Amino acid sequence: MQVKLFYKTQRELAVSLNEIVDAYWNDEINEDSLIKCVHDVYINNPNKMLKEGKFTTVLKQQCGKRRLEVIERIIRGGAEIRS
Repeated sequence: MQVKLFYKTQRELAVSLNEIVDAYWNDEINEDSLIKCVHDVYINNPNKMLKEGKFTTVLKQQCGKRRLEVIERIIRGGAEIRS
């Protein structure tokens, strides 16, 4: 799965995160790819994802609770990339 590392808007970022998580849920990518993609996107766009330690309103509206739970576990270190 090809993912951009830098996003212009929070809405574009949300669409990409949705695609990543949905691809994992549909067994199109494996767990390691999910973690790596979400981690890479977060490292390069932290201000578009979090404000004052919480997901931005745009991400909450566009991604939904279930996807954000997965994303939060990854960016908070709850899931590790296995080598």
